[in-house]
Amino acid sequence: MLCCWLVSVISLNWFMNGEAMDTKTGVLGDSAKVWLDLWEKISGNSCKIHQHCYHYIGSKRVRKTWWRKLLVTWVVFWIIVSFWVFWYMSSQAMDKRKEALASMCDERARMLQDQFNVSMNHIQAMSILISTFHHGKNPSAIDQRTFARYTERTAFERPLTSGVAYAVRVLHSQREEFEKQQGLTIRRMDTLEQTPVHEDEYNPDALEPSPISEEYAPVIFAQDTISHVVSIDMLSGKEDRENVLRARASGKGVLTAPFRLLKSNRLGVILTFAVYKRDLPSNATPEERIQATDGYLGGVFDIESLVEKLLQQLASKQTILVDVYDTTNFTHPISMYGSNASDDGLQCFYALNFGDPFRKHEMRCRFKQKPPWPWLAIMTSIGMLVIALLVGHIFHATVNRIAKVEDDYHDMMELKKRAEAADVAKSQFLATVSHEIRTPMNGVLGMLHMLMDTDLDVTQKDYVRTAQASGKALVSLINEVLDQAKIESGKLELEAVQFDLRAILDDVLSLFSGKSQERGVELAVYISDKVPEILIGDPGRFRQIITNLMGNSIKFTEKGHIFVTVHLVEEVMESLDVETDPSSKNTLSGFPVADRRQSWAGFRTFNQDGPPGPSILSSSPLDLITLIVSVEDTGVGIPLDAQPRVFTPFVQVGPRLQGGTGIGLSISKCLVGLMKGEIGFSSIPSIGSTFTFTAVFTNGCSSNSECNSVSSEFRGMKALVVDSRPVRAKVSRYHIQRLGVNVEVVPDLNQGFSCICSGTATINMVLIEQEVWDKEDLVLSAHFVKRLKKIDVSVPPKLFLLSNSISSTRDSFATSGVYTPIVIMKPLRASMLAASLERAMGVVNKRNCQNGEIPSLSLRNLLLGRKILVVDDNAINLKVAAGALKKYGADVECKENGEEAIKLLTPPHNFDACFMDIQMPEMDGFQATREIRAKEQTYENASEWHVPILAMTADVIQATHEECLKCGMDGYVSKPFEAEQLYCEVSRFFH
Repeated sequence: MLCCWLVSVISLNWFMNGEAMDTKTGVLGDSAKVWLDLWEKISGNSCKIHQHCYHYIGSKRVRKTWWRKLLVTWVVFWIIVSFWVFWYMSSQAMDKRKEALASMCDERARMLQDQFNVSMNHIQAMSILISTFHHGKNPSAIDQRTFARYTERTAFERPLTSGVAYAVRVLHSQREEFEKQQGLTIRRMDTLEQTPVHEDEYNPDALEPSPISEEYAPVIFAQDTISHVVSIDMLSGKEDRENVLRARASGKGVLTAPFRLLKSNRLGVILTFAVYKRDLPSNATPEERIQATDGYLGGVFDIESLVEKLLQQLASKQTILVDVYDTTNFTHPISMYGSNASDDGLQCFYALNFGDPFRKHEMRCRFKQKPPWPWLAIMTSIGMLVIALLVGHIFHATVNRIAKVEDDYHDMMELKKRAEAADVAKSQFLATVSHEIRTPMNGVLGMLHMLMDTDLDVTQKDYVRTAQASGKALVSLINEVLDQAKIESGKLELEAVQFDLRAILDDVLSLFSGKSQERGVELAVYISDKVPEILIGDPGRFRQIITNLMGNSIKFTEKGHIFVTVHLVEEVMESLDVETDPSSKNTLSGFPVADRRQSWAGFRTFNQDGPPGPSILSSSPLDLITLIVSVEDTGVGIPLDAQPRVFTPFVQVGPRLQGGTGIGLSISKCLVGLMKGEIGFSSIPSIGSTFTFTAVFTNGCSSNSECNSVSSEFRGMKALVVDSRPVRAKVSRYHIQRLGVNVEVVPDLNQGFSCICSGTATINMVLIEQEVWDKEDLVLSAHFVKRLKKIDVSVPPKLFLLSNSISSTRDSFATSGVYTPIVIMKPLRASMLAASLERAMGVVNKRNCQNGEIPSLSLRNLLLGRKILVVDDNAINLKVAAGALKKYGADVECKENGEEAIKLLTPPHNFDACFMDIQMPEMDGFQATREIRAKEQTYENASEWHVPILAMTADVIQATHEECLKCGMDGYVSKPFEAEQLYCEVSRFFH
């Protein structure tokens, strides 16, 4: 269209020029005026079209109507043309390649066929010679020596034969006389065919005599190259028998199917001619030919070597591959020569005529190398397509240039609206999901917290704490999605509070102890003594990282162990001996592990030149310390191709059946970065994975005496640990020493008893690893228990067994019949270990004199007599909140919707505070609060009637918190909440 418009404008200007008009009119006359008028109308219409195009070009109407269709048509047309050009040129090149292949195949086939015909004619001539000079002369003019010399000297006339032999026809009645006359024994051939031998091991004398039959065809003359067939009956071989019978009946040369030749065991065929009596007429019947047969002349063709010699005569032998097949059985052709190598699919077939009408042969030729790329066709078609696309691109750019700014503006506004709507939808979705999941979790955790205030023993309290920890871990998983949203928006911040690192890891162990015991997986934690007891940082986020890493390990580990170690960076940098050797069995469970040193290979802390400076380690004015934490497992490992995507959000590199969101490691990496640390991993498929990260904290201990003080009822006691694995024994020593117990380690029971008897200090308890107990025989275990009871002390040592799996322990005791020790289930942690030792040794736990935390008198007095309204549509939440507030002495009233709250809080009223849920069916908390604040403003002394309203909801996103403050609420409590949270929020308003 642009071209037409350009031509019309140029022609219009030329013809509208006055001088041109005068000139043309004078030359052409009146007839020219008619053509000029017509052209003027066409040009005028073109000018109008040009004006319309100029007016509408670039607008949305034009862009959405004709130019896109024209551009698509243009591109599609030239793509089709390019493909057609490529196909045409490629087909031309392929045709030339086919012609070249056919020419070379025809050359080879003709040469092979001509050479074979020459050999066949010469063999036929020899059959006439034998008939004349052997059977026609008496005595015969031919013997073996004469035949051998003649065939040797005339071998050049038979270029494809490897030998010629003559077998005479002998009837059974003539056999004895024949063997005496020839001085040989007619031997059978088929036994050799059934058990072929190597060429060097072939011995004709070892062949069995031919069995009795009507007639025989023993070889009497043979060329020296095949002299081993002399005396062999050709009728005793399957292939030769069929060949002989067919040759004498037809009077023509016949070929056998390809078979392995005697002695050489190579693939070949035999061409056979029958030798008749001289007086046989040319039109004899098959029966007459059989009766007139004197013998059989055969030419042996070693196909493999003969065809190879023939092809070597050609200069272009290396360019194509030749295969020769016997296709008599078309469905199952027999390969006579060639290889079955793969080809490019281009083959040439040529039928071979070897003179035997019964047997069909075929030559198949193919190129040795794959065809070259048709670069000329590719470049030509691509060049044409590129030129067409460039023209189309210029046209496209010209049409769109004018409208680009306006379209971009509208697109940006539309994208802005969509982004804002998506952000609002995302916030609403997260708020709804968080609310619906946190609401039942609030009931679970609240009831567990209330259960803690009842009369429970130590074990029950440990179970409740474990359930609470599991519930909190579930809430933390819910928070991962919210954390990811906060990370993306850059609003995630860390706390800075004091926390006990060892207590946090004990809680995480409790969370995963059930799964590890079910699978029999060793789960253990070791923290270096140099790590302070109290740190300052964000315990929740640190626990989240550990939970994510251990959760992944427990999902993908079916056997072996999961081992968490915590050291100071200085320890690792000063001595690598703290790390286990991955190539040896010196690991927690004896399984090989991934080298953890590789997991921190890329850390900047370990790659700086020179000694570590104060900025890296803990020598800083703020007393900062850098921890290095490793989580080692013997699971399935991470596939090598998936390792680069490990920290990518929402990408799972393990089996889908294990579940998970795929964002745990991504969040962990972000949290480690906020803690000014680094994270890395080392993983070997089918061996396991080791994740390592560093984190910077502040030392929360004011003095060593404060941090290392141990309040334990076991202080001063001594324990003996029997464990053959140094790493596992080190873990057991660490946990027992946390209770103030002195520990000594021995590798087996014999050394353990020797240590008990010879030690200066009294052993109060003996802890034996399950593996050591099971490894020793029953007699030794029973003997150890008896000797332990007979020790001359007032109180014999208590015997404990450290086990990973309850089922394996029960099976061991059920079959042993030995005294059953007290079983302590792993993973070891301070609270469970202390409880087990207290029950077994009768120690009174002074710390547990009261069940649960009883609110102090000051707290009770602060809320005593205060009337608090709790509004929530969920009955369980009402029960939890009321129980938590009543714990501190408050008078609580509960309502289920916002309308009832408005009635109760309309001045005048006697309520001191209100906890109100946000999402309620009839009237939500926002609307109820607005109406309450509006009613308060109708009174002159509105400040006196202002009641503190605290939001109580499961929505934890920032937008919800801001909305609470806008509608007039005074505070915010997120579900699931604890009693201390409610107290801390409401106590701000009481003096």
